[in-house]
Amino acid sequence: MPSPDLLAQARDIEPEIVGLRRAIHAEPELGLHTPLTRDKVRAALAGLPLEWREGPSTTGMVATLKGQAGEGRRVLLRGDMDALPMPEETGLAFSSRFEGAMHACGHDAHTAMLAGAARLLCERRASLAGEVQFMFQPGEEGWHGARFMLDDGLIDPLPDAAFALHVMPNARHGVIGGRAGPLLAAADQLEIVVEGAGGHASMPHQTRDPVPVAAEIVMALQSLVTRRFNAHDPVVVTIASLSAGSAHNVIADRAVMKGTMRTLSPAHRAELRDAVQLLAAGIAGAHGLTATVTIIEGFPVTICDARAVDFGEAVTRDLLGADRFQRLADPIMGAEDFAYVLERVPGAMFFLGVAPEGDNWAQCCGIHSTRMMVDEGTLPVGAALLAALGERFLAGGFGA
Repeated sequence: MPSPDLLAQARDIEPEIVGLRRAIHAEPELGLHTPLTRDKVRAALAGLPLEWREGPSTTGMVATLKGQAGEGRRVLLRGDMDALPMPEETGLAFSSRFEGAMHACGHDAHTAMLAGAARLLCERRASLAGEVQFMFQPGEEGWHGARFMLDDGLIDPLPDAAFALHVMPNARHGVIGGRAGPLLAAADQLEIVVEGAGGHASMPHQTRDPVPVAAEIVMALQSLVTRRFNAHDPVVVTIASLSAGSAHNVIADRAVMKGTMRTLSPAHRAELRDAVQLLAAGIAGAHGLTATVTIIEGFPVTICDARAVDFGEAVTRDLLGADRFQRLADPIMGAEDFAYVLERVPGAMFFLGVAPEGDNWAQCCGIHSTRMMVDEGTLPVGAALLAALGERFLAGGFGA
């Protein structure tokens, strides 16, 4: 079991955790290279007995803590560092100073909690047998940062288990959520270009109008989802953009559709890609047009190991109380590149509710909102939980 004073120790360093979160929030960085955030983390953890590794592809870092109680297991704890390309409208005193960038997904909080966990576990180094890897990762927002860090060899040798926390601003204060199996979806970008032959809108018979063909494809995609795929293994296809033409009386040469494909199993992900190609080409061909389908591969399905989820529930109950863990009934169709780690290592991601205590949490702005807020009183809870997951796994593995 984790030491009963671990949460109290996290509360003792709450000013440092909150201060780091606010500093990162005020200077959000995008993509695979977040040097300002990296430097803030290094400064916050300076002087601690950590061995640092960085790679050529990103500014990501892995800090390794080697316990002094002998060799043993290896566990990875992860926090992501990048922000989103969007404005901020929170009105906070530490709002983003960089126009068009905001920490609207809570990565500032994730990084600060992970740094807090590193401090807590460094204080317990003498009693730890094994190693803790603290993975500070940029490029989660669509940039595949975790994959790059794995390819760079920063997590070599692989750990025996891996854990991550993700804040949820519209979830009950301080409650931890998780589920075994698929937690988050694979997400692929979709573009379909229908090529026709334009002309005057008054004489459509002299053209090959791509617009009604594109509309037919959009509707057929919805039938494809409901009739081709088992509803108990969900598939979502959304066409979010459809553009064609430039004037009210001109039939365009082409129509371009853009959207997203979400799946919860590798099998359905592969089947959907083939089915969309066949459907678009078939409908376009039936009208004498052509359709080109481009699919940009996104993150894989985030699949949590059942042992890791059971373990996380036990640690949460011992650390925070019997009512603080919630089993999620259903997956979430968002995506997360911690999936790359979980493809190679058994582990789990958990959600931490960060709505203000006593508020109607269901009405709070969600992630990716320009007004997304985090109750900073939950940050020591997250830091303590990450530290407890690491400490207890080193002590006894998933069965501890």
